[in-house]
Amino acid sequence: MIKELPKLNYAFDALEPYIDTQTMEVHYTKHHKTYLDKLTMAITGTPLENMELEDILMSPEAIDENIRTAVINNGGGVFNHNFFWSVIGPAKSTGPDGMLLEKINGTFGSFDMFKEEFTKSALGLFGSGWTWLVQDKEGNVKIMNTQNQASPISEGYKPLLALDVWEHAYYLKYQNRRADYITNWWNIVDWANITL
Repeated sequence: MIKELPKLNYAFDALEPYIDTQTMEVHYTKHHKTYLDKLTMAITGTPLENMELEDILMSPEAIDENIRTAVINNGGGVFNHNFFWSVIGPAKSTGPDGMLLEKINGTFGSFDMFKEEFTKSALGLFGSGWTWLVQDKEGNVKIMNTQNQASPISEGYKPLLALDVWEHAYYLKYQNRRADYITNWWNIVDWANITL
């Protein structure tokens, strides 16, 4: 089980001007850390304590119902944020390539059409949650939203790309302008770290 926050591969100010330093620091050291602390409290002294987080979240029905909500909410918060930090960065790659690009083009028509659909899905997500590009067991890709800290792995999907659309991810810089946040977020997607 994860005992501490994963080390970021970039400094808090590395994503400027798209995500500001203060948002990164608060998001990582406060929000992400709180999910980890609450998950640790929920599973300490239970059989889940020695399991990998992915294994726990892939079988939510197996979690004791007395702690299930706490584990799904906080475990999802840890997993989702760990993944989110890994697919963004100061890298300047312009987009996917290879098999990932082929899958995107085959499913959505083009990379630009994929970006348009993904953005539309993120803008349409009511309340707090995440927008994902995921792969199913047959290798197909699709866009999906999850509410709050629910994770696609609990539904049998492999996450490929994640966008945090909770207000804490953007409110200090963008206030209620979710559309501006999403538009700018595309500049920090680290396509080199996204693999099928």
